[in-house]
This record gives sequence, C-alpha cells and structure tokens, in this order.
Amino acid sequence: MEKLIINVALIGNTTTRDKNPNPPMTPREIAESAIESYQAGAAVCHVHVRDPITQITSMNYELYREVFERIREKCDMVINLTTGTGGRLFWDPQTNVWDTSGLKSPEERVEHVVRLQPEICSLDISTLNMGNRAFVNLVPIVEKMAAMIRDAGVKPELEVFEPGDILFAKDLVRKGLVENPPLLQLCLGIPGGIGATLEDFNFMRSRLPENALWCAFGVGPAHFPIASAAIIAGGHARVGFEDNLYISKGVLATSNAQQVQKVVKLANMLDREVATASEARRILGVNKH
Repeated sequence: MEKLIINVALIGNTTTRDKNPNPPMTPREIAESAIESYQAGAAVCHVHVRDPITQITSMNYELYREVFERIREKCDMVINLTTGTGGRLFWDPQTNVWDTSGLKSPEERVEHVVRLQPEICSLDISTLNMGNRAFVNLVPIVEKMAAMIRDAGVKPELEVFEPGDILFAKDLVRKGLVENPPLLQLCLGIPGGIGATLEDFNFMRSRLPENALWCAFGVGPAHFPIASAAIIAGGHARVGFEDNLYISKGVLATSNAQQVQKVVKLANMLDREVATASEARRILGVNKH
C-alpha cells in the first residue's frame, strides 16, 4: 500500500467565521495555514481565495498569485488550485429572477491555473441541485476546461459527487482530455450529491477505474470517519475548514493544522505511513513547475 497523501482544504467557497472564528481568509492567512499544515504532515494544499475585505469568495488572479508565491517561498508543498469558483447559478424566490453573476467562462475559471501552473488543480465534473442554487458544470464546459488544464501541464483532480460523475470521468480519459492514471476526489455528503455513509463510500470506491488514484472526504460529522475509511482502503484523505469546522463532536477546530494532526494520528494508529510532498509528487506522477 502506498503512503498516505494528506490533502488540506484550507478554505472553500462558503465557509464563514459565523460558527468558527478560525478559518483563514486573507492571502497571508491562507498561505500561513498551508505552511502550518505542511509542518503538521499535509503534502498537498487545496486553495480557494477570498476578498480580504468582504471575505467573499474571489477569482482574482492576484490573490491566487500571492497565496501561491507565499507557499512556494516557505515550503515544498504540492499546490492544488480550485477551478470550482465560477460555476454557480442562483435563484431568488422573492423576485423569481435568476442570478447568473456566479457563472463564468471556462477561460475565466482556469486563468490562474494556466498562468501559475501548480502541480494539481481541482476540476468539478458534476452539476448539483443545492436548494436555491445549482452548481453547474455542463459537459462542453468541463471538456474545454480539461483541455486547457491538460495543455498547461497540470494534473486535474476530478471532483466526483455521485456515481454518474465517475462514468463521466472515465469518458474524459477515453477522449484524451485527462491523462491516465486519473486522479479522483470522492466528495461525500455534499447537498445534491451522494451521502457520506460507509456504504456510500464503498459504492463510490467500487465504481472507480481500476488504475485510478483517489482521495476522499466527508463533510461535517463524516469528516474523520471518511478519512479513516480512505486510510484503511488505500486511498488518500482530505481534511480542512472547507469541509469541516470541528476537531471532535461539539469542539471547534483551532486550525487546519490541528485537523491534519488528527489524520496523522489516525494513520499512525492504522499503520499507514504518511507521504512527504516529494513522495506525493511521485505517487501522483506530477512535477513542480
């Protein structure tokens, strides 16, 4: 069994400080949180950025560049930039009006990836019904993004939220838009997607391509149980404030690094060695640009 790659999701699109004051928000805070997580045992960091004044999710290239350069300057961490921002459609039931301001072109969604060339970037391939909003990733949009990511020499991490997404992932590989072996992230417990029970985890895992590299996370209370399942099953684990605000039931996490430390302890208890960043690059088949 390969060593365990721990991927820390520092701050997502929707996490706020309303329930937990500790998630990083500014470029400096996000980079420092990544570096602390690296020191705690994470080999990969998954990066979103926020407007430092409003704390609203942003696609500003300069914010990505600042976080990217701060991390590169201080540690050897594998960097995984999001491309999920720019795929959201909102419905206002009060006015019966669609808000399309959250929908961006494929070029806008991958601009920072093409320019900064991290080792990895996420590529969401699912369209989800999430209450008064939808996460929209139409096939032609995903295929165009995949081609641009491939041409930039970046490995996409295919985010799969339900079983049909895995079939789509296989199709992207068949078309040559994603190179073999593909890297898939099992996203469990997201509204509109599959649940986060052990049965859900095992079913999603059973549908993966035979040669796939894979990682998994569960949101909220499923966070550490799914990490444990991934450790046992030979996959890799994602933790962090994007997916979970707590370190244990009713106890708020103080940092992303604290969550990483808990996964390191779980791995040690389960006799699974934790990969360094250089080992993660070898396992994933990626290079630092």
